[in-house]
Amino acid sequence: MANVTQTPLNPGDSPLVREALSSVVSRETSATQTAAAKSGEAPGGGDGAWPRPPKCRVIAVANQKGGVGKTTTSVNIAAALSMHGQRVLVVDLDPQGNASTALATEHRGDVPDVYQVLVDDLPMADIIKEVPDMPGLYCAPATIDLAGAEIELVSLVAREARLRRALAAFEAIELDYIIIDCPPSLGLLTVNALVAAEEVMIPIQCEYYALEGLGQLLRNVDLIKVHLNPTLSLSTIVLTMYDGRTRLASQVADEVRSHFGETVLSTVIPRSVRLSEAPSYGQSVMTYDPGSSGAMAYMDAAREIAHRAIA
Repeated sequence: MANVTQTPLNPGDSPLVREALSSVVSRETSATQTAAAKSGEAPGGGDGAWPRPPKCRVIAVANQKGGVGKTTTSVNIAAALSMHGQRVLVVDLDPQGNASTALATEHRGDVPDVYQVLVDDLPMADIIKEVPDMPGLYCAPATIDLAGAEIELVSLVAREARLRRALAAFEAIELDYIIIDCPPSLGLLTVNALVAAEEVMIPIQCEYYALEGLGQLLRNVDLIKVHLNPTLSLSTIVLTMYDGRTRLASQVADEVRSHFGETVLSTVIPRSVRLSEAPSYGQSVMTYDPGSSGAMAYMDAAREIAHRAIA
């Protein structure tokens, strides 16, 4: 259930605004909770610890189109995995720092961040923070300084592999998953993520425009696989912002499934106001409102990912 007594991160909100935010209860949430109560199931599933992978899975969540749910997917998949016994690190590689915000990790001012790891060779262990009230979930924050990294990396040796080297030297925590939240571009930051990762997860919004840039992203993945990271593979596609009331959403979903087959998760992520509200409280939707349709969908998606065998 959502904790409606919490205060949003913005201290300037008036009591009236906070009350309005707290009182928003979507129909989807109450309907989902009612259905769960009737079936006797805990919201989000109560199947205990999921199987741990034989070695740490490094997953880059990438799509050069903005607004398709990369950060929302990264944060909530990570939170769902940690709630089921996995040790997960989220690397925020987006200068906007939205993943850091959603995980209540300070990323303003002089906070050590991913920029210093990539450009100044700061050890990854020096910037990682454990997420409050989420045992086993960690965050490597990003500040606005990261926006300059694209230019500064150009002159550095092995510029495409800076993140991979930093992660390889990081052994402070025995991790099961490293999830890298990429910026909405195909620049050096995203290239660093793809070189460091073994898997690519692509969130695709269920609208026509989301399909237009997909070809370029896949070509880049193939180029990186040939020249920089032969172990890279497209392991997962997540359909996001699905609106079952529209024919377009089902057409896009069908087209993606027909082309990519089992790479596409069977779970689709619906549009949900709770997914948008949760970051204002410094939370993932998994803790903000575990009974909402968005939380339950991400829980099912994370379960699929955890149980999938890597070819």
